[in-house]
Amino acid sequence: MYPISVRFHDAAVADRLKAEASSRDRSASALAEELIDEGLRMRRHPLVSFRDGPSGRRAVVVGGPDIWEIVAGVIGGDVAPADRVARAIDLFDLRREQVEAALAYYTEFTDEIDGRIAANLATAEEAETLWRRQQHLLAG
Repeated sequence: MYPISVRFHDAAVADRLKAEASSRDRSASALAEELIDEGLRMRRHPLVSFRDGPSGRRAVVVGGPDIWEIVAGVIGGDVAPADRVARAIDLFDLRREQVEAALAYYTEFTDEIDGRIAANLATAEEAETLWRRQQHLLAG
């Protein structure tokens, strides 16, 4: 933990921070840290934003899907490396700069995105296992 003191010149900003933190059942400090981190990331990666969802906040390409989805569609697979960006453009109906923005973000925050990809694969495998068990029970 690295303590830092922040003073707000506009009381309304501090009030909005406290109200938002309260509505999310978080401390103002925790929310401020999240917002500052996201803001700094968005400055470095202007085509990246953040969105709430069932799995928490995650990085997205502005006007597009989650970054982990784009990366999962580009990295690996059976498409030749030289064709992967074009495939992602077609697959997700994105512009080249959006795919490149996702890859630039991934380059800096690889562990975060790899974690999202792994979590999605685990969830999909679990769902398939349950579906197969259900089909087996229905057949028997």
